[in-house]
Amino acid sequence: MPPRTSVSTQRRLPLVVTSDGELLDDLLRLAAAGDVEVELAADPVAARTRWLPAPLVLVGCDQAQPCLRARLPQRPRLVLVGRSGELDPGWQVAELIGAEHVATLPAAEPWLVDRFAECGPDRAGNGEARVIAVLGGRGGAGASILAGGLAITAARARLRTLLVDADPLGGGLDLVLGWEQLEGLRWPALTDADGRVDAPVLVRSLPSRGDLVVLSWDRGDLLTIPVPAMAATVDAARRGRDFVVVDLPRHLDDAAVTALQSADQVFVVVPAELRATAAAARVVSAAAAHCTDLSVIVRGPAPGRLRAAEVARALGLPLAGTLRPEPGLCRGLERGEAPAASGRGPLAALCQRIVADVTGVPVPGAA
Repeated sequence: MPPRTSVSTQRRLPLVVTSDGELLDDLLRLAAAGDVEVELAADPVAARTRWLPAPLVLVGCDQAQPCLRARLPQRPRLVLVGRSGELDPGWQVAELIGAEHVATLPAAEPWLVDRFAECGPDRAGNGEARVIAVLGGRGGAGASILAGGLAITAARARLRTLLVDADPLGGGLDLVLGWEQLEGLRWPALTDADGRVDAPVLVRSLPSRGDLVVLSWDRGDLLTIPVPAMAATVDAARRGRDFVVVDLPRHLDDAAVTALQSADQVFVVVPAELRATAAAARVVSAAAAHCTDLSVIVRGPAPGRLRAAEVARALGLPLAGTLRPEPGLCRGLERGEAPAASGRGPLAALCQRIVADVTGVPVPGAA
């Protein structure tokens, strides 16, 4: 039996980006008043991996220009902080780096304490959705089917679930679920989102059934997802859902990297074949630069009798699970049957275990 999947439940902390010692002392004092710990980064290079996952980012005025030059992605809840006289013209700089607020000390100290308090242990952590990303090791690996199965399984467990299709060339996850006829907005209607998105409004506007909501593509012209739209969507999902699954493209564009950096765990699906493993090594190398919790799921059959443990060892990743061949699955998909909807079979069993491990919520049918 493969090792059980585990996702860290460590609470995400606000991020402070500054190399100004006096400003840092002030912000640490205000964070303590808000009863919250913070993560520290002296410059945008040190901040990059924590930039998107953090619930709140405060950039000191000393690092505004370096952040601008570093081309960090736009994100919600970004605050530019400095002392009186240091931020003029503050809003011009704030707009350039995408900050929503300019906080001038000492006048803004009570406001900052409140913002820190919103990230405290009694306001964050357990109330945020778990974000899982799925990535194919090669084309046709089955990543979209696994993503759909995870979303269906989580919804069956009464978890408010959002399934995000981040692959513009993938054909559409609404087709995987048999939902192509359902009304609701698709990505082209949301590409202008550039800040905080109201979570209830997002949920109401998308195709849904029960506790599952899907953000996919239409059949129109090929578009790319703007980074602000992806960041705003993931932020809204964390606030308004219990479980989020993102189906990523193999060739990571900027929006896919944004989703990847926001994920709590990433599963790479790899067929048990030598060439597929070689292709997956390139995908893993690209993804590993943006996330720290990667694991592999190996899908059979294995024509050359390549073992799942050998695939995982070749990729240098922990083995999260295996999938035996399931001939009826593809036939069901052609008939519009969602993957894992019956709760039976190898895919359903794996999805039940992953969802239960990630969320701690008992899943119907899980052993």
